[in-house]
Amino acid sequence: AFWQELTTAQEAEVHGFEDSQVFEGCMPVEVMARRGHDTLLYGPLKSRGLDDPRTGRWPYAVVQLRRDNAEGTVYNLVGFQTHLKFPEQRRVFSMIPALRNAEFLRYGVMHRNTFLDSPRLLDRYYRLKKEPRIAFAGQMTGVEGYVESAASGFLVGIETARRLKGQPPVDFPREMAIGALALYISNESVTQFQPMNINFGIIPPLDHFVKGKRNKNAEISQRALAILEEKKADILA
Repeated sequence: AFWQELTTAQEAEVHGFEDSQVFEGCMPVEVMARRGHDTLLYGPLKSRGLDDPRTGRWPYAVVQLRRDNAEGTVYNLVGFQTHLKFPEQRRVFSMIPALRNAEFLRYGVMHRNTFLDSPRLLDRYYRLKKEPRIAFAGQMTGVEGYVESAASGFLVGIETARRLKGQPPVDFPREMAIGALALYISNESVTQFQPMNINFGIIPPLDHFVKGKRNKNAEISQRALAILEEKKADILA
């Protein structure tokens, strides 16, 4: 019943200055629900690894709450980005059994994801191609995620420090996550640029066959760590 109501609930109007297109990495919960009955079970309602102490089994679906104040009286629904009208949010989300009597202090709103056209503007060191003394870092460059944003800032910091000391930049290759992201956002062949989390899809595959996805990804990670060991001397120089 919750899923059915979520798929038909009324959304807020899209204004002229807003984009009705959704970003795959930050999708409204109602859009996910419309993609299929079980879609939410692989997203914000995912229960994998959460053993029910009463049964020892995973629950069918789980809503995660994040504590939002020091007193522990305010909690946020994790992964519930939404563009529903406020009354609809209260009506539909109150159908979740544990939230039946919840007091809603703040409603969800979609945020605008603003970022540079990095493939046209930035190089692999996050510098402006036309003015290399100026560099950008973080989500505005088109890297998506906290760790990814911090990694871009780390790369920019190293490059800037080495430039001030008259040293060449450190080239992180595509085989490393930090290099793969930098090369993705600066790839001029990317015509429809969208923000990107780090993923194995933008890292070159191994040159040999490895059975099993988990084993293959582990070897890709070990390859990156080995390259990092070689780069440490340059990073710390």
